[in-house]
Amino acid sequence: MEPMALWKRIFILLVCGWGLLAAVPNVFYTQVERHNDAATAIEAAGGTATPEQQAALAEWPGFLPSALMNLGLDLRGGAHLLAEVQVEDVYKTRMDALWPEVRDALRDLRDQVGAVRRAPSPDDILRVTISNPEGMAAALEAVRGLGSSVITLTGVGQSTIDVTSEGNDIVVSLSAAEKQATDERTIQQSLEIIRRRVDEAGTREPTIQRQGEDRILIQVPGIGSAQELKELIGQTAKLTFNAVISRTTDAGATAGPRNVLLPSLDEQGVYYIVEQSPVVSGEDLVDAQPSFDQNGAPAVSFRFDTTGARKFGDYTAANIGAPFAIVLDNEVISAPVIQSHIPGGSGIITGNFTVEDSTRLAVLLRAGALPAEMNFLEERTIGPELGQDSIDAGKTAALIGAAAVSLYMIASYGWFGMMANIALAVNIALIMAVLSTIGATLTLPGIAGIVLTMGMAVDANVLIYERIREELRDGVNPRRAVEAGFERAFSAIMDSNVTGFLTAIIMYWLGSGAVRGFAVTLGLGIITSMFTAVYVTRLIVELWLDWKRPKTIVV
Repeated sequence: MEPMALWKRIFILLVCGWGLLAAVPNVFYTQVERHNDAATAIEAAGGTATPEQQAALAEWPGFLPSALMNLGLDLRGGAHLLAEVQVEDVYKTRMDALWPEVRDALRDLRDQVGAVRRAPSPDDILRVTISNPEGMAAALEAVRGLGSSVITLTGVGQSTIDVTSEGNDIVVSLSAAEKQATDERTIQQSLEIIRRRVDEAGTREPTIQRQGEDRILIQVPGIGSAQELKELIGQTAKLTFNAVISRTTDAGATAGPRNVLLPSLDEQGVYYIVEQSPVVSGEDLVDAQPSFDQNGAPAVSFRFDTTGARKFGDYTAANIGAPFAIVLDNEVISAPVIQSHIPGGSGIITGNFTVEDSTRLAVLLRAGALPAEMNFLEERTIGPELGQDSIDAGKTAALIGAAAVSLYMIASYGWFGMMANIALAVNIALIMAVLSTIGATLTLPGIAGIVLTMGMAVDANVLIYERIREELRDGVNPRRAVEAGFERAFSAIMDSNVTGFLTAIIMYWLGSGAVRGFAVTLGLGIITSMFTAVYVTRLIVELWLDWKRPKTIVV
């Protein structure tokens, strides 16, 4: 038997050593997790640590690996939401924003079209009435000029708006191609904003993905409840700064043209009439942080970009002594009086906040406003106790499976079965090490994939050992029989593992959630089991043969 090259032996030993070392933190999961959280918090604070953080940091040696497998929702507990994005809200916003442009475009044609006014219409349609129908052709041409080309692969060459006439009315709506493009942008923007909000809250490994045409699946391990998650992501957080016209207690007061009546968030029964067009909007914000006002009450400090700072500064300079409404999701959260010119583009939002309220509002403002409201179709809270039960059940299943496989291999192949079991233990360690290193999420189906991998790993050893037995029955000497067993069983092992790996790829590609979790561990397990069954087991057998130099062997 030709011995394995020295560099191969060193490489195999290094990989096995790394796998065992990188898997160790998962055995002390809670301590290492506290250590990692403390290290992250200390780094974010610029190196300043509290006594509690120092104690948590000391729970795990800094020179050892500290990467952990992320536990999925079914193992850690957390919240599950299925949200439907109201994409129709964006159509209304687009039509409202288009009305001033249409009015201005027709103003230049006043001699031809006469008086122009907006007529009642559904939310996704803009209907404009002109008093002189003889100018309809010129009006239609002017309004069509406000459209632009749809920027999609299927909508190239089509206009963003459809413009038709009905009697004295000009009817404007989004084209079919633009509606499709708008829906796609709305969903993608909602996904990104939800992801940013969840990440800002410091949660681990959330699952945020699109389902169907207008639905988003959100699963966040470790969060307290579905209601807490809804409060974090469900608010649209549309922030505007509007000029105040008046203050009233009459809920039915007439706001007047281009104005809106909005309730006060903190003052019960108080309403503000504000200009509909904001002076500055939350889109101009570049930062928002929880802070405290001059009285020590929780507040939110903010900072605008260059454009927003200029508009904010110009308005405050021209309106000293006038109230200025800060509006969040159509509620006036505060209406302070402008005391002086604010040129720096920064300020503070005060209100009847708790520390938690100001922190959540700052997160929402930093992440940006959702483009449309969401209806929550499904919500579930998985408690940590249920997650722990799943972990315990998974551990029990894994231990029973490992014990059964180990006993079978020892009963069938004796000492060679023990060598296969050592390789199997290394295989499990390598799976855990890779999952920890790449930051993959372990789910309950993922544990099932690991258990299945155990059987597949020893299956390769069975093929090898049965081939060695055949060689021994033919009178081949032990070293040559071992070499032939590994070489001639390799093709069968490769074929079975390639088909299994392709199955794992297909499941990951087409599946979602639990199916993907199973596919990840199955695919990784196939790769590591090939390595341990063919190379690690062979190295162990070779080292044993070099040490014992037996004349005969029993497999």
